[in-house]
Amino acid sequence: MEILRNKNLATRFQVLVEIAQSGPNVQQRGIAKKVGVSPQAISDHVGQLVTEGLLVSDGRASYKVTSKGTNWIIKVLRELRDYTGLIEKAVTNISVCAAVAGSDIVKDQLVGLKMKDGLLFATDNPNEGARGIAFSDARKSEDIGVASIEGIVTLSKGKVTILSVPTVDKGGTKQVNLRRLNTELGRHQQIGAIGIEALIALQKSGTKPRYIYGVVDASIEAAKCGLSFLIVCTSDATHSVLSRLKDDGLDCEFLDAAIKAKEFPPLTPP
Repeated sequence: MEILRNKNLATRFQVLVEIAQSGPNVQQRGIAKKVGVSPQAISDHVGQLVTEGLLVSDGRASYKVTSKGTNWIIKVLRELRDYTGLIEKAVTNISVCAAVAGSDIVKDQLVGLKMKDGLLFATDNPNEGARGIAFSDARKSEDIGVASIEGIVTLSKGKVTILSVPTVDKGGTKQVNLRRLNTELGRHQQIGAIGIEALIALQKSGTKPRYIYGVVDASIEAAKCGLSFLIVCTSDATHSVLSRLKDDGLDCEFLDAAIKAKEFPPLTPP
């Protein structure tokens, strides 16, 4: 929100609200005291508001908020309400968060919090990084609420590997190094496919990708949760995928699964 980033804009908003609330006879010195700036600064802000048509003066140091000024106040209030809603949601998520019970847990038990396989787990060891109080009873593997959280959950970002396969005009899956593909499949927890050729290559390896839509977004979320992610995609899509991942600051690597790729020995698919 611009009004939260711009102190000058925030002060002008406060000045406008004070005049709208107190009426045309409000003293600038009184506004200055409430806002916490000098009377001269208030005078400057009032002059700007008049110039922009948000205030109108009758020439006797008496000011009134115009319809344009009223509309601006309403607009800012809506933005503030929306932002307040986001804050309330964030605070709620922090005050009571959901986790997977790593063991049988009883209400009010002190639990530890750790990430495992991309999920937050509540354990019976309160000395694991962050800790909190169990909000209810839960059996192992059930969902459980954890409140009064202290500390930081240890989390390392996962790595995203982009494995390029030739497009159909370059031979498609007939030119895929299946040995390299199978090796990478064994190293990653989550797999996505971009392009028909990528999907067919995975099918030839006996693998069904978990993601075929929103693959890049899924890989970003998975990596941020500490999971390794393999994106098998056609060579014409690799540049845009790499750019998107780098923009999000993720650790990523590029591999070429084409049979004729220089970094891999040729291998004829079965």
